Amino acid sequence: EGGEVDGEDELRGLAERIELTRLEDEDEATKSAGTGELSSSGSAGLSGKNEGQVSSSVTTEEEGEDDATPPTLRSVARWIQAQEQGTRRNVIVLSGAGVSCSAGIPDFRSPGTGLYDNLQKYNLPYPEAIFDLNFYRRNVDPFVSLASEIWPGLRYSPTLTHSFIALLDRHGVLLRNYTQNIDGLELLGGVTEERLVECHGHFRTAKCTNCFLPHDGEECRREMVEEKRAPRCSRCGGHVKPDIVFFGEGLPDRFGRLLRHDLEEADMIVVAGTSLTVAPVSMIPQMVEPTCRRVLLNNELVGDFSPEGENEGFYNRREHSDVFEEGFCDESILKLCKMLGWEDELLELNSQSQIGDYER
Repeated sequence: EGGEVDGEDELRGLAERIELTRLEDEDEATKSAGTGELSSSGSAGLSGKNEGQVSSSVTTEEEGEDDATPPTLRSVARWIQAQEQGTRRNVIVLSGAGVSCSAGIPDFRSPGTGLYDNLQKYNLPYPEAIFDLNFYRRNVDPFVSLASEIWPGLRYSPTLTHSFIALLDRHGVLLRNYTQNIDGLELLGGVTEERLVECHGHFRTAKCTNCFLPHDGEECRREMVEEKRAPRCSRCGGHVKPDIVFFGEGLPDRFGRLLRHDLEEADMIVVAGTSLTVAPVSMIPQMVEPTCRRVLLNNELVGDFSPEGENEGFYNRREHSDVFEEGFCDESILKLCKMLGWEDELLELNSQSQIGDYER
């Protein structure tokens, strides 16, 4: 769990640095306005992000909304469609286990049906031990058994939500998909690797848990799935595991390398199928720019989302009310795609990504 704590501290530090930069920019803009300086747009003291804020209000008027009308899923559709009219859109999708439930993969924390409530057969001292690095070094069998069931590409196919993320990518709208999942369904669904950050790692590569020597990912899959055993390191003899993030490990370098840029560039974040309880990823919706629209597709309200417009956000000055579409992710996505005119494209892409029937 040390890796999570370190990651949260690092993310909070990043938030503080971004906020300090933002405050300095606003202070400079205020000074410019006070001295009557004009930006290139001809407005006193408006430049950079401030110009974006003006553009946002214009877009809202074009969409037929006003500040007194809470945004809806239809508002989201109109906003995305502006990309096709020449207005650049940058959407972050933050996805959790709920986007994979309709594929047959249980989430982690739902009472009664979640993965952690159904691990009795592994005889674990506590449910989270199956993803605990120190426990794995002592006893690989529970994780190997689970890995052989959930290894990407063997049983489970992408859901409509995964296909929607791929459509955002195809239409040039997706800035990044930050996924908390390790099931690999984003890539199988058609999201390009460039647009994907697998916050908790993936199964495609592997390394030794002692000396960290890389191990062939396909060989690791063969031994765990077909032989039901953990590979041994060729250098030190330690246990090898796939490069998914266990408790006690830090997040992938790619996460920290891209996050600051993406937070500054995003003008909408769509959060889907997550309880927002695992830091540091759970903090991302709080850290987007004040002008960034926030959309939650979930069975319940989580985090600091407030569709009533009462939430003032991490920086205490959110410029748009949150959109909350309650229900299962796939149902909300299908509704949104109908509004976008993407329904046929969504269903076709999803059909192409299915890997065949199997017995669960």
